[in-house]
Amino acid sequence: MFTARILLLGSGELGKEFVIAAKRLGCEVIACDSYANAPAMQVADRAEVFSMLDADALRAAIAKHRPDFIVPEVEAIRTEVLHEFEDAGTIVVPSARAATMTMNRDRIREVAATELGLRTSRYRYAESLDEVRAGAEHTGFPCVIKPVMSSSGKGQSTVQDAAGLEAAWDYAVANMRGDRRKVIVEEFVAFEYEITLLTVRTRDGILYCEPIGHRQERGDYQESWQPVAMPQAMLDDAKAMAARVVDNLGGYGIFGVEFFVTADEVVFSELSPRPHDTGMVTLLSQNLSEFELHARAILGLPIHNIVCRSPSASAVILADREAESFRIEGLADALSLGSAEQEVDVRLFGKPTTRKNRRMGVALATGTDTDDARARAKQAADKVTIRY
Repeated sequence: MFTARILLLGSGELGKEFVIAAKRLGCEVIACDSYANAPAMQVADRAEVFSMLDADALRAAIAKHRPDFIVPEVEAIRTEVLHEFEDAGTIVVPSARAATMTMNRDRIREVAATELGLRTSRYRYAESLDEVRAGAEHTGFPCVIKPVMSSSGKGQSTVQDAAGLEAAWDYAVANMRGDRRKVIVEEFVAFEYEITLLTVRTRDGILYCEPIGHRQERGDYQESWQPVAMPQAMLDDAKAMAARVVDNLGGYGIFGVEFFVTADEVVFSELSPRPHDTGMVTLLSQNLSEFELHARAILGLPIHNIVCRSPSASAVILADREAESFRIEGLADALSLGSAEQEVDVRLFGKPTTRKNRRMGVALATGTDTDDARARAKQAADKVTIRY
């Protein structure tokens, strides 16, 4: 009745779009998360509610559903359980090793910097405030402090001097995921811009999307745009570094590889072995979104080409407080910003509760160039209002 059974670990907005893509290809999807009615659960065939850090519950869910593929959408998972089932023949996407390495920033940084010799920022790890202070002496100021385990930039801050280290440590600890009180203290790279290079590892080779630019606040993505104009030599360097990392991690699927771009070089930053939040712009910009690319790569289906159809941008729609009762208004006003020549779309995630700065949706727009698209996407996002 279905082409494959997928157990999705994590059911946020990225998982929701992946489920839609996988369902269109005939898959059965069981969506898992720590709370009921998460976005991906609303479009999946079945749902399971448990913490991905509960090894027994994770084993039970995998044994119950006997999936063809286990697809992590979050970082905080008992990855030793993934190794157990991978060893027994279940496919983990892209691999149990990739999930383990990228669950913690220290491990993927060691792969990139030590094993592969890629250009990264200077860094040190810290498990106490004293170690944070020692790390900052190594990196110098300003420096960036962030948990080794987190998502979407949570717990990240830039510190200008020694007086700010304690607050940054406390913020990182309060916002880290999992049970590791460990942060990375890294050199602040004076970059001109950041890019996400969506890299698709398939059975037929590696493919790349056009680079995506993005802007962050509080370490969290606020807007993204595609394509980014950058020197061809730098783009070639980024592609070569991305290929080395994803080949090292193995498996098939899409990887969100982040780079800092300075005046004269490309610096490896981070990697996620799954669709990336900044890649939501591909829902409008490309012939195949990052979610469709992920599904095709996982299933071993052909991908003939990836085309950026038009300069495009995304802008997030944020809540400003915690609430269980709310409604979202302004869709007609937002969509009215589109025209026959330029598209505007809005994707609401369906999260059952709000909290301060929680992403509740995203506005998407095309434009004559990326600046035009960014302005229209921001205007559309501003039209959408959350009423409490």
